[in-house]
Parts: sequence; C-alpha cells; structure tokens
Amino acid sequence: MIKRETYLQKIRPFFNQNLIKVLTGIRRCGKSVMLDQIKTELMDLGIESNQIIAINLESGEWLLKNQVELLYDYVKVRINQTKKNYLFLDEIQEINGWERAVNAFLVDFDIDIYITGSNAKLLSGELATHLGGRYVEFSIYPFSFAEVCEIKRDKGLDVDIQKVFQTYLRMGGMPFIYESDIDESSQKKYLSDIYDSVVLKDIVGRNNVRNIDLLQWILLFLMANIGNPFSSSAVIKFLKNEKRSISQETIYNYINYCEAACFAHLVVREDIVGKQILKFQEKIYLTDHGFREVVYGNNERDIQQILENIVYLELLRRGYEVRIGKVSTREVDFIAIKGNQREYYQVSYILAEETTIEREFSPLESITDNFPKYVLTMDAFDRSRNGIKHVNIVDFLSGEYED
Repeated sequence: MIKRETYLQKIRPFFNQNLIKVLTGIRRCGKSVMLDQIKTELMDLGIESNQIIAINLESGEWLLKNQVELLYDYVKVRINQTKKNYLFLDEIQEINGWERAVNAFLVDFDIDIYITGSNAKLLSGELATHLGGRYVEFSIYPFSFAEVCEIKRDKGLDVDIQKVFQTYLRMGGMPFIYESDIDESSQKKYLSDIYDSVVLKDIVGRNNVRNIDLLQWILLFLMANIGNPFSSSAVIKFLKNEKRSISQETIYNYINYCEAACFAHLVVREDIVGKQILKFQEKIYLTDHGFREVVYGNNERDIQQILENIVYLELLRRGYEVRIGKVSTREVDFIAIKGNQREYYQVSYILAEETTIEREFSPLESITDNFPKYVLTMDAFDRSRNGIKHVNIVDFLSGEYED
C-alpha cells in the first residue's frame, strides 16, 4: 500500500477543522485506503484508538441497518466523552437518511468527521441541502501512472517504464491490479466485475433504470467514442442502426447517472477568445480507461483516444478544472484552470508528419495570452517551438519532466 501523498497534502489542512471531509470516487479506486491513511496520520499526531470510530457501511453488519437512527445510536454509544472523537464512515450512501445523522453528530458531539461515497452528486447535493457549507470535498481517482511506478519500486521490482506504461495504457489504474500479482486475464476479470457493480448498483439501482440493455448500448457507444465530440443525435443514429430508439432527454439522463457514479466525465467546451462556455460538442472521458479495454477493447489500437483520457484524468488529479478549447475553427484539447492561472495542452500520439505538427502547434500559437502551452506526444525528440513546450507523455505522467 503506497502513501497517496497528493491527496493527503490536500486533506491535512482540514484535520480537526469543523468541516466534514468528503472523499468521493468510483468504487474500488482507493477511498477506504485513504481513510486508513488519514487514521494513521492522526494516530501519529497523538490521537488514541479509543477516540476513533470507523464504520464500513458495506459490511454485512449493516445489510439490514438502513435506518438512520441505528447509525446514530451505534456512534453515540462509542463516543469518548472526555476527548475529541474522529468518525470515519465508508460508503455513506448505503444508509438512507445519512445526512441527518451526520448533521446530528456535528451538533451533539465534539467530533471530526470523514466520509466516503461512490455517488458524487448524491453526496454533494444532500450535503449542500442539509449542511449548508460545512463540508469540503476531495475527489479520489484510480492510480496515476506515477503511483503505478512507485508501487512497483516499493515491491523491489525493476521498472521498465515503457513496459509499465504499455500495461497502464491497456489496464488503467485501479489499485488492486498493481497491488496484487494476478495475471492479465485475472486483471480483466476483476475490472469486468467492478464495471458490472458500478453499472448495476450505482447507475441502475440508484436511479431505477428499467431498460438495462439500452443503457449498456449507450455505455458501449460512449466508451468507443471517448475523446470525440459528443452529440445526442450521433447516439440516436447509432441506436437506430441497432433497431433501438431513445429520446435525447434519456440520453442525457443516463450520462448524468454515469457522472454521478464517478464513472464518466462530460467535459464542456470553451471559446478561448471570448471566454464563453459553449453548450455543444462536449467530450466524454472515463474515470478509468481500463473499463474500455474489458468492455470494448482496442485501447492500444485507439491509442490517441486513450492518451487523451489519461492526460485528462492526470490534470484532474493535479487539481485543475479542465475544459475543451476552441480557437476560431480549431481545437485545443485541454484548458487546465487553477485559480487565475491557465495552461493549454494538445495531446497526440506522434508527430510523424508536418501536417500533424501544424495541427497540434498552430492552435496554441494563435492564443495570444502568455500562459504555458504544451504539446504532449510519445515522441522521443523535442520539437518545442515559439514558446510552446513539446513534452514526452510518459515523462509528463511520471514526473520526469520539469519546466
């Protein structure tokens, strides 16, 4: 188990603050491990075990305990009356009415609360309604490529970075794949089982989706087209060819369900010159591209799409808000925004031809501000020009590249 320092750095300033710490992310991405690492840090600071109350709400102990009163009573009898308490609630959405219990804990006890959940919109919506600003949210993602390399080094393995990246390209970053020693067929079985769990429990079950077969077709379409401009009319045409029909409203409902389950991201487009958000031609990316390999396949063949997906998630991990860019009729793959700062990114497989070089560099050259601009590719040779930095993607992801 590696220490996920990137997340801990964000969470530490909120230790002992009167705010609920909310960790959201897709199932099995490492949220429970993050809770364990937070508990370890608190104990290193002198917190005693009798001050900590930890509950995994997916445990069989809670299968029938879906009443909020039972959760409240369970915590109440374990409260340390003489010292500050630390409450950890894992997969909180499994308890109906959980937000009322969390609010009561804050009112009734001297307590520092950390919760996780696999439905980001459910948590943020209910927290905003019932707790009015008394929470801070942290998005947890599957392993980055740098974390995959770190865990292999921690195991004492020689890291051939190109071979590791080839595996990462196919299988994604779900932690268990790299923490265990299972072979590739077992890895795919594991990913397939997580996919089924997310679809059936977090999308179908949470939203009472009746036509599961239709949902699966839409998911297949989305996975086949990650990184491509999205339009509901293309989905409708695709399903029509399969002799199925669907409304535009249902399509966007299903996409919203996928976003809420932390499975997919619908990324908006921005006119860079006018600084306006454009409500069309968004793009879809997956929280973990390994799901695409086991459901649709061809990650290595469709490497351009997968590289874009990997870079998009990496920018999110680094704390950026990410948008798609438009400059006149040309596209910038990503605008990464943090506060008042911006960075611009183009992602391509290789710059094999002059037309490809112009396609990737010229949109960035037409942006007149002085924020950093990057072209990320798999090339070994540096083609930086006109202040635009050309960086190898593996170096960018592994932290080997520095400005």
